[in-house]
Amino acid sequence: MYSNEDYLLELINEHGLITADDVNHYRSIAPLDGSIITALIADYKVTEQQVSQVCAQTSGVDYIDLANAAIAPNILELIPEETVRRYNAVPVAESGGYLVVALADPLNFEALDSLPHVIGREVTPVCATPSAIREAIQSNYGGGNENVEEGLEWGGEEGAEANDAPIIKLVSTMLVEAFKMKASDIHIEPMEKSLRIRYRVDGKLLEVANHPRRLLPAIIARLKVMSGTMKISEKRLPQDGRIQIQVGGRDVDLRVSSVPSNHGESIVMRILDKSGLLLGLPELGFLSDDQDEFKKLLGLPDGIILVTGPTGSGKTTTLYTCLNEINRPDKKIITVEDPVEYEMAGINQVMVKTEIGMTFAAALRAMLRQAPNIIMIGEIRDEETASIAINAALTGHLVFSTLHTNDATSAVARLADIGVKKFLIASAIRAIAAQRLVRKLCSVCKAPANLTENEMRLLNVDVNQMSDSSIYGPAGCPKCRNGGYKGRIGLFELFKIDDEVRHMINDDLSSPQLRKRARELGMRTLREDGIRKVLSGMTSASEVIGTTMSDNA
Repeated sequence: MYSNEDYLLELINEHGLITADDVNHYRSIAPLDGSIITALIADYKVTEQQVSQVCAQTSGVDYIDLANAAIAPNILELIPEETVRRYNAVPVAESGGYLVVALADPLNFEALDSLPHVIGREVTPVCATPSAIREAIQSNYGGGNENVEEGLEWGGEEGAEANDAPIIKLVSTMLVEAFKMKASDIHIEPMEKSLRIRYRVDGKLLEVANHPRRLLPAIIARLKVMSGTMKISEKRLPQDGRIQIQVGGRDVDLRVSSVPSNHGESIVMRILDKSGLLLGLPELGFLSDDQDEFKKLLGLPDGIILVTGPTGSGKTTTLYTCLNEINRPDKKIITVEDPVEYEMAGINQVMVKTEIGMTFAAALRAMLRQAPNIIMIGEIRDEETASIAINAALTGHLVFSTLHTNDATSAVARLADIGVKKFLIASAIRAIAAQRLVRKLCSVCKAPANLTENEMRLLNVDVNQMSDSSIYGPAGCPKCRNGGYKGRIGLFELFKIDDEVRHMINDDLSSPQLRKRARELGMRTLREDGIRKVLSGMTSASEVIGTTMSDNA
């Protein structure tokens, strides 16, 4: 709550609100990560208002009764929501060109130093009580109690006790807030003296809250109860679970992972919004010519289509979008996944359970006896799985899967490394698509921009290309929380296996040779696809440069 608690205790003592004996007593009984001032307030030795007024007086700032202050909506938009939550700083009004900001702790120098840089203007701090700050954030930025009660539902609330209510509301607020910010992950990380909450939004981690570390056991227990399968008493071993909730009438799955760390259990929750399955090829980032090529591939009767890229590059979303495009009553589609991330109507989905012998290979063998038309394998990890997938493709099935490689042509060498013969690779694979994700420029605030000489050199763009382009850069507005970006799109490298390429694979060409020849045959690289999206104003040069390898590397 307070960044300089010892100093504040001295000040409160000097003002005659508490005695030195009070301080010594509460210091002796407080937990290592506990706040002595919070304990004094809880026992009515001093009030929040008195502490805040002492803070204000000694800091030379005004005290504000924030609970009774009316804040205009246009003022609230002047600070991004994640910044408000990170620093517990609420914009109140404008005065003389300065933005008046209420802080729970006017001695929080990190906030005072950072806010002017974040919002691009100077601030005038005022002091408010921590509870008033919390209530103002909840009521003005969403995630308040009423929103949580109306917006979030899950199937296990009956067993909650009255004493658990504050933790229930805290966890519910966190889940709803993360969903509204379109976060992909929630990270709950115990530090030495605090509990850090971070959301991953558009691929970037944002710190949104710091809580006392003493809340960790209760928060983790709550999440384990919601999962229904994780053991509350087990704190020494990693655990996995799943939480199913509804936010505003929308079904949301959370994949929960707990890992013991040196300061307690760390929790990561991956948010799986089922509305993401409604994406089409344009929403993924395919431009019109690539869409046409990819749709032709989806119409093939057999063969393997691979999607490659590192973890977090959107491979699973692409696979699900492909299945959604071809999911029709006349097609039987079966998937084998570890785990099943989204449940799709009309598709038979099988989850891998290695502890009982249900491996990818075992599931695949069983699936082929189910007479499917289309098979999706979450990932090809070993020779056995690859061999079964190739046999399925060669016997009339269309197979989709993923592989971890840096580019499309390297997938051939990767399959050979795990033991698949080159002639089988050449015969079975129809196409390999490598992909990466880059942030999209905010459609509201993106501003016209020019490429620097260094960016032009790195992207291999000349002046003539720029003359007919629509290049934009990030600016910042309330919609994108002053970040300049909102959402992500894919960059794609589509490597089609035709007869000439099959001969090259059978001739055992190396990956660099194969890549060179593929480019001569018209394959567009990840960076080249990114250049098109920079020139069309969809993303920025820095995003593409930072995400893709140079084509000359």
